[in-house]
Amino acid sequence: MNYDCLIVDDETLLAETTCEYFNMFEVRSAYVTSSEECLQFLEKNETSLILLDINLGQDSGFELCKKLRQTTEIPILFISARSSDDDILIALNIGGDDYIQKPYTLSVLLAKVKAVLKRYGSRVSVEEEDSLSFGEVEIDEQLCRIRVKGIDVKLKSLEYKLLCYLANNRNRVVTKNELFLQVWEDTFTSDGTLNVHIRHLREKIEDNPNDPRYIKTVWGKGYMLEDRLS
Repeated sequence: MNYDCLIVDDETLLAETTCEYFNMFEVRSAYVTSSEECLQFLEKNETSLILLDINLGQDSGFELCKKLRQTTEIPILFISARSSDDDILIALNIGGDDYIQKPYTLSVLLAKVKAVLKRYGSRVSVEEEDSLSFGEVEIDEQLCRIRVKGIDVKLKSLEYKLLCYLANNRNRVVTKNELFLQVWEDTFTSDGTLNVHIRHLREKIEDNPNDPRYIKTVWGKGYMLEDRLS
């Protein structure tokens, strides 16, 4: 069967309540309470998004995320009562797309999930075939890939969308709020999530990510994709 959202949380009552709430608002959802149940569920079903708790009894949501990332690129949103910066950075660096802290309000969580489903259901449009080429970087909109110096580099969907938006707005400062609204399509995204995605993009397109040629940080404002030849 196909689902919009799979909730993986060992707090059974919370997982069940969240699942029922989502289904009331036409977000087709299911829940499991362990890593093993999650992997078994995905063998027989498909889902467009996973809400994943870090603490799963004897299991770790971090380890489950690593396993899932070996076979799928669907969005994974971590949900956890843990609030340390280290936990958030680990979650994002191992393949999580966002981090939501417990306790959460069901209506806010639903809005977040709907925004993510909408975001991953569409691609950034490209008006001109060559409009998203800059420097030694060429963007292939059909494959959601880029070529850097003629070498193919695969991007995750959100990395691709972020790069396209910056490229379409090259040589001007794009604020963080603008990126949240235009790329993430919501106002719930954290600065940490954006910073991690920017860093991953730099690692894939820059010769020296610590001294970027293209994606510049404009302190206190946002980012700018600089194309000196435009």
